[in-house]
Amino acid sequence: MADYQKLIDAETWAFIEKTNSFYPPDTATYGVEDQRRIYDGMCAAFRVGYPEGVIAKDRAYGGVPCRHYTSVGSDAVVMYFHGGGFVVGGLESHDDVCAEICAATGLDVVSVDYRMAPEHKHPAMFEDAMAASVAVTVETGKALVLCGDSAGGNLAACVSHMARGSDLIIKGQVLVYPGLGGDFDKGSYMEFADAPMLTRDDIVIYRDVRLDGDEPVGDPSYAPLQDTTFEGLPPTVINTAQCDPLSDDGVDYEQALKAAGVRVHRVDEAGLVHGHLRARHMSNRSAASFKRITDAIAALALDDWPY
Repeated sequence: MADYQKLIDAETWAFIEKTNSFYPPDTATYGVEDQRRIYDGMCAAFRVGYPEGVIAKDRAYGGVPCRHYTSVGSDAVVMYFHGGGFVVGGLESHDDVCAEICAATGLDVVSVDYRMAPEHKHPAMFEDAMAASVAVTVETGKALVLCGDSAGGNLAACVSHMARGSDLIIKGQVLVYPGLGGDFDKGSYMEFADAPMLTRDDIVIYRDVRLDGDEPVGDPSYAPLQDTTFEGLPPTVINTAQCDPLSDDGVDYEQALKAAGVRVHRVDEAGLVHGHLRARHMSNRSAASFKRITDAIAALALDDWPY
């Protein structure tokens, strides 16, 4: 197992400890509504105000509740899919993240409040992600940059895979510590199985809650790494966290895209953990990572490839 005391710096440990302070020892035994309440309370403790000039409006796209952020207006729209294992999170949990993406990039951002498990099983969350993306394209006439963290990174990639050959114009995708359907029994899943913030056991639980029956096979709307071809995908930037059991999903996806001739760039954030987006105002490492993420979004929207 990894030596987290050596890998993780004091600022990131402070973030981990603050996060953990919201979770009672027996949280895993709580019902889903209590788990959501605890998660939302934790996210609220890290929340900061909107940057100057950013406004947001709640509305539906494609029948899916969304929050649309704007500042100066833009020629492209960022579709943002929040993390939370397909079980927790929503428009509030990632509200300030989306507002800061809007301010940093000058792009409109649409945050998608997709249906979640256990009330709604796969493919409900993917269907909502796709429906919202299509509706934003139809209404605005603008191209998209797809972005998401963790489970949301999965959804962003799923939309990219399933949108090939459609009318969606996707300029790129930015995937932040995404779960893409890798092998739970090797690599980072084992090396970082007990990582702070997210363990291998957590991932197994989230997977089982998401499914209604057996795990799909060969279904890229569930696990992009299961696709049979990676050709024709948009330019992709992947941000993996070193101390995260999911990190090899980003590595495997990068390799698959490279083999298919797709432009891809991956940054492995040294000493960072799953969920570090919330640490961007208390950790220099996370702040630098967030700037890399927003710079990537802005570049892809301009059809720029600075890598």
